[in-house]
Order: sequence, then structure tokens, then C-alpha cells
Amino acid sequence: MLRGREFDERDREGAPAVAIINETMARRYWPTGDSVGKRLNLGLGNEPRWCEIIGVVNDVKSFGLEEETHTDLYRPFAQAPTSLIAFAVRTSGDPLNLVAAVKNAVYAVDKDQPVFKVITMERLAAESITLRRVSMLLVGGFSALALILTVIGIYGVVSYTISQQQREIGLRMALGAQANDVLRLVVGQGMRPALIGIIIGLLTSFALTRLVKSLLFGVSATDPATFAAIALLLTLVALLACFVPARRATKVNPMIALRN
Repeated sequence: MLRGREFDERDREGAPAVAIINETMARRYWPTGDSVGKRLNLGLGNEPRWCEIIGVVNDVKSFGLEEETHTDLYRPFAQAPTSLIAFAVRTSGDPLNLVAAVKNAVYAVDKDQPVFKVITMERLAAESITLRRVSMLLVGGFSALALILTVIGIYGVVSYTISQQQREIGLRMALGAQANDVLRLVVGQGMRPALIGIIIGLLTSFALTRLVKSLLFGVSATDPATFAAIALLLTLVALLACFVPARRATKVNPMIALRN
């Protein structure tokens, strides 16, 4: 409950009609004032059926976590009976251990009442996003494969480029260059195109992830943590690809480099 009161024994059959609405309905039709105490006409045509709003409650997703929030109106069972009733039972332990007790409670009132579709809230929520989960598993699998290929590609290209400079590195060493200076030079040259590619990739991904926004739940299409983690991973791979062959090249005997 956000405002007003819940249904109680006053809201019986024959009493003035009352209703509770959700927050979305209150915000849509009474954006500048309190909706509690206002009246709604639930009748059709020229037969008005006035109903007083006695409370406002939080929004509920009745048919799945991914559905949009709608305007909802609740009536007391005594004034608006229905043949189909759903109970939500809260317990501090395993909900499945309570199934038999709940059924017995219903049968104690009416042994002919059917009790069906007993399901935990966790499973109900999971079933509502099954299609989305399958879609995201496929997208996630292809994304992981793309990331692996990217890592292999960056390491292979950068390390090959650096390895082609072994003679140049050997000559620099023979002419008096220090190993640390050569490492700094080679790593800087190798990281420059890698960093440019990572930046371009981040900008492109930032634009294209909006296309898969409908498949996401509980995370934004431009999640900073994901972008930062991927950029850091690729940067470390490029740095390793530069450092390993450059380090190996600085170990080359300068005389062998000069002879070649």
C-alpha cells in the first residue's frame, strides 16, 4: 500500500462500491493530486456504477517480468466475485513444503474446489523470460566466440609485426640502445594501432548495442562495467603481444644482427 487503506469487512456485498488502483493508474489520471477519495464510473452506457478509490498500491507485473506496466484496478471479492482465484502464499522456508498444507486448507473449506498450477515465484519469474534467456544464450555464445577470435587476432597480428623488427632491434642494441628504451619504443609502436582499434570498437559497440536492447533485462545496453572489462582485456592482450616478442628480440646477440 502506498496511500489509503486495504479492503476490510466494511467492503461487503451491498456496501458502497470501492476499488484500489495501482500507481500507474493514479499517476496517469490524477497526476497533480491524490486519487484516494475520487470516484470512477464502472458502468456502461447510461447506467452509471460509481466506485470510490480507497487506496493506491505498487505496480505489479502479472504476466511476466518483461511486460509493460499497465493501469490496474482491484475490487473486493465480496463485491466483484470471480470463478478463478489465485493465492500468493509467503513462507520463510521452502515453498514446496507448504503445498500439501495449502491444498488441505482449501479442501477444508470446500473439498470439491480444484487446486492447480502450484508454482514457486522463482519458477514463475523464470518461465516468463524463457524465450529471452534462450536468445541471450545464443547471443552470449556468439559474443564469446567473437571475443576469443579477437584476442587471437590481436595477439597474432601484433606479435608477428614485432617479430619482423628483430633485426632492427638487434641493430639498435648493437649501436648502444638500452633494452628498456627498445622495449618502450616497440611496445609504444605496437600498442598505438591496437588502442585505436579498441576505441573504434567501443564507439561502434556503443552505437550497435541499442539494437539488442529489447533482449536485455536488469542491465542497460551501455553497461559501463562490461565495456570497461572488455576494453581492459583487449588492452592487456595487445600489451602482452607487444612485450613477449620485443623482450625476446632484445635478447638477440648484436653481432648476429650485424652479420645478418
